[in-house]
Amino acid sequence: MELGIYTFAELGTDPRTGRTATPQQRMAQLLQEIELADQVGLDVFGIGEHHRPDYLVSAPAVVLGAAAARTSRIRLSSAVTVLSSADPVRVFQDFSTVDLLSGGRAEIMAGRGSFIESFPLFGQDLDDYDALFAEHLDLLLTLREQEVVTWPAGEGTSRHRAPIDHRGVYPRPVQDPIPLWVAVGGTPQSAVRAGALGLPLALAIIGGQPERFAPFAQLHRQAGEGAGHGRLPMSINCHGFVAETSQAARDIAFPPFAQMMNRIGAERGWPPLRRHDFDASTGLRGANMVGSPQEVVEKILFQHEVFGHDRTLVQFSVGPMEHADLLRSIELFGTEVAPAVRSALATTAVA
Repeated sequence: MELGIYTFAELGTDPRTGRTATPQQRMAQLLQEIELADQVGLDVFGIGEHHRPDYLVSAPAVVLGAAAARTSRIRLSSAVTVLSSADPVRVFQDFSTVDLLSGGRAEIMAGRGSFIESFPLFGQDLDDYDALFAEHLDLLLTLREQEVVTWPAGEGTSRHRAPIDHRGVYPRPVQDPIPLWVAVGGTPQSAVRAGALGLPLALAIIGGQPERFAPFAQLHRQAGEGAGHGRLPMSINCHGFVAETSQAARDIAFPPFAQMMNRIGAERGWPPLRRHDFDASTGLRGANMVGSPQEVVEKILFQHEVFGHDRTLVQFSVGPMEHADLLRSIELFGTEVAPAVRSALATTAVA
């Protein structure tokens, strides 16, 4: 199993310390986090795209390009690219460039996004939310497959983007094709579409019991096999934090976690997150992968029994937190959690 980290690079005041990092300071910290993840042997680092004041990164490919020069082996992914409101040609060119800079380590994780700010910002109509994603995904797949592009193909028509008539799109990536994952939250149709197109699935689990998402994995696999693609990779993406003890992990993670979730919750009508609910979510069958290294190992292995997935990505900085705490969590995840998970799964495979 591949193990990695993703982040939205939250901005704001750490509720535990009262300290606030400037955007420049937070960017420097983010690059240190990616470097450390590479050094401790993690497989993937993903960076999300947002267009809000409480998140740093609106251009993941730029940050991943900087990270490519500072790392040697870790895969560099968006988490996610908001494809509905992005130009697929520019997305392809940006990540092909990251792929060249990194020697073939770039990935695109495409999704529709959990916020809507990018739609009016880039002149898109939110009423076209689903149609934009489907059309842009079709074009992005065409760009991966063809150097000289005519799109839409055949008698197809384009509703939301000007067609392309026999144009070359450059640069081309090292990887052929560059990996493209589809990120899914709670829409079964999206899981089926990813499978039918032969694309890996990144399943976000940020609340409730993970087992309730098992049907999404099944739908994805059935669609992939039915379309002749065989077994397709799947990633579980979740919130978490690792510290020396379970108590320390919960004490460190809860204040920034609650700050961020309650701010977003106020926009969406969620009830406030209480400490006892948070603690309950860190149990074996809860959504949050927060705890000691051994607890996190057990939770990853439990979820692997449910999903049989190929990758686990954990978002450690759900809200602004002390940089030293975040670095220590990354270190523990890479040096203690990852080796134990790989060893346990290797033993199971042999048996």
